[in-house]
Amino acid sequence: MHALFLASALLVGCLLAVQASVNLQLNKAVGTPYGASTLQLGVATALLALLAVAVGAIGAVRFVPGVPLWHLLGGLASPLYITSGILLFPRLGALAAAGLFVTGQMFASLGLDLFGLFGITRKPLSVGIALGALAVLAGITVIIRGQRPAQSPPAAGPAPGGAAGTAARGGTATVTAAAPAAVRSSGSLGQSGWILLGIVAGAVLPVQGAVNAELRKDIHEPVTTAMISFIVATITIAVVLLVLLATRRTPRPQLGGLRTMPWWGWLGGACAAAYVTATFTLIPTIGAATTVALTVTGQQVASAVIDNYGFLRLPRRPLNAPRLSGLALLIVGSVLVQLT
Repeated sequence: MHALFLASALLVGCLLAVQASVNLQLNKAVGTPYGASTLQLGVATALLALLAVAVGAIGAVRFVPGVPLWHLLGGLASPLYITSGILLFPRLGALAAAGLFVTGQMFASLGLDLFGLFGITRKPLSVGIALGALAVLAGITVIIRGQRPAQSPPAAGPAPGGAAGTAARGGTATVTAAAPAAVRSSGSLGQSGWILLGIVAGAVLPVQGAVNAELRKDIHEPVTTAMISFIVATITIAVVLLVLLATRRTPRPQLGGLRTMPWWGWLGGACAAAYVTATFTLIPTIGAATTVALTVTGQQVASAVIDNYGFLRLPRRPLNAPRLSGLALLIVGSVLVQLT
C-alpha cells in the first residue's frame, strides 16, 4: 500500500506538466490566456464541488465564516501558476518552463522551512539542503543555456495557438512562431523576464500548500478545502479578465473555438483538481517532504518526455546532453532539499 501512495505522488506530479500543456489548446480555442485560465479553474471548481457532494464533505463549508481571512487566500496562487504555464510553455518549452517552476517551488519551500512561515515547522539548514539548492540552480541554468529552436509539431493540425509558425531551415520553427497569437501580444518581456515569471509562479505553489493546510485544519475536509481554494482562484482570475477586457489589454474570449478543440483540451481542470486533492491526501500518509520530492520529480520527467516527442501538439525540443544533465541535476537537487 505504501508503494501505491509513492506511485500516486509521482503520477500527480506528472499531471502538473500535462495540465500546462493541454491548457495551450484551451488558450488556442478562446484566444486569450486569461479566458483559458478562467475556464480551466471553473472546470476544476465544478469537479471538486461534485466530489465534495459525492463524499458527503460539502457540509464543511459551514465553518468558513469563522476562518481567518488569510486562510482563504491560498487560491490566489492558482491563476498565476496556470496563466504562467500557458505563457511559458510555447516560449521556453515544457522542460525549461517546468524546471523554472520546480526551482521556484524548491526555494520557496526552503524559505518556509528555514523561517517557519505559515505554520510550517522550522527546519535548520543542512549541508544536504545547501547542496540540493546549488544542484537545482545548476540544473535550470544548464537547461536554459542548452535550449535549441523548437521543431515543428508532428501533428498535421496547427501549432498551439492557431498559428502554423514560420518554418526555418531544417524544418524547425522558432519558439515565438509556435506561440499563440494571444501570447505574443501579451507583452514584450525579454527572456530574463519570462524566467523570473516562471520562478515566481513556481514559488507560489508551496505557499499555497501551506495556507491551504491551515484552512484544512479549520474545516477538516481536504476535498472541501480544495474546492474553496479553487472558488477563490476562479473569482480572482475572472476579475483579472474583466479588468483586462475593460482596459483592452487582452482579446475578448471566443467561445466558438471550443467546438473544434480536441477533447483532451478540457483535461487541465481535471489535472488541477486531482493534483490538489491528491497532495492533501498524500501528505498526512507519506509526509510532506516525500510528497514534494516525488511530485516535482514526476513534473520534470513528464515535461522532458513531452518536450522530446512533441506530445500534446507542442513543438519538439529533442533532449540533448546538456538538457539531460540539467534534468538530472534538478531531480537530484529537489530530492536532496526535500529529504535531508
